[in-house]
Amino acid sequence: KKGQFMAPWDMGNVLTKARSTGNENIMVTERGVTFGYNNLVVDMRALIDMKRFGAPVVFDATHSVQLPGGAGDRSAGDRAYVPQLANAAAAVGIDALFLEVHETPEHAKCDAANSIYLDVLDGILDKVKRITDIVS
Repeated sequence: KKGQFMAPWDMGNVLTKARSTGNENIMVTERGVTFGYNNLVVDMRALIDMKRFGAPVVFDATHSVQLPGGAGDRSAGDRAYVPQLANAAAAVGIDALFLEVHETPEHAKCDAANSIYLDVLDGILDKVKRITDIVS
């Protein structure tokens, strides 16, 4: 996973180091970048930039809507943005999508505010698949 403090092009150094061990089975993950004041933002250009390194690019849609420290004593988040960000990532050609899913996110032990409900998963994945089919 790309550190949320890193520029996407800095992942080239990470891949070089991982590949120096002989490992070619590597994926890189975008999950937003720290913007200050408990907010992360996603620049879709980062997905394109990281794709240039020749490793599969994963988009972590649920961590991308996290608000680190946003609840004062813990992270907050806004799952309402997950479907749109997943769609946008599919439109720029991601190789994989990561989502935290829970039947009742408000009871999740971790990342409750940005996890999506299980009953909306199929709808999100169907649309992402349709977009992927168009851009492929």
